[in-house]
Amino acid sequence: MAAKSRFRARGSLAGRSAVGGLFLVLTLGADSTAGGFWKPFIAGAASGFVGHEASHLILDLAFDTGPSLKGVQFGPIPFFALTHGGDTPPRREALISGVGFVSQQAWAEVILSRRTPDEPVSSFNQGVLAFHVATSVAYAGAAFARYGPFERDTRGIAEATETDERLIGALVLAPAVFDTWRYFRPKSKAAKWGSRLAKVGFIGVLAFKN
Repeated sequence: MAAKSRFRARGSLAGRSAVGGLFLVLTLGADSTAGGFWKPFIAGAASGFVGHEASHLILDLAFDTGPSLKGVQFGPIPFFALTHGGDTPPRREALISGVGFVSQQAWAEVILSRRTPDEPVSSFNQGVLAFHVATSVAYAGAAFARYGPFERDTRGIAEATETDERLIGALVLAPAVFDTWRYFRPKSKAAKWGSRLAKVGFIGVLAFKN
């Protein structure tokens, strides 16, 4: 109870995709004049970022948490966080903090499930998948090290569910690892079902553990 009370006193702020934003900024620095590959790839990465952030905002509005923007630092790099006020029930806090990952996992699932084994992945979808994997890996690393802005998503989930943040990092990382395996080995049933089970497990923690 003490940890939960401290969490609310600090404002119950759901973390946002600072590291994902860094990936997007770096991607936007690529040579988009190449056109054929980079323009749709960048559009896909940007769409993944927007989907992640929009998912947070949708739940913030649905739960009437009064969302607002706040400047944060990831090391020396300035970013923003979409935050909300305190007194949000833990289960809702976990859902708000985790829904960005759920959105990118769901989009990756649609892309990889619709793909036939011999079909190449479009540049746009490669951008979506790249954002999904890069953001998941970066957040997992931050969770393992317990490093980054106070508002990071993994910390928000960990506090709301009273779970070690390193375990949350592993749950975020697992779908990305399996989806990378599926991308390179589309015929692998182990990769497909490992990915799906990892995603269901993550959702289960958000929805039922508090």
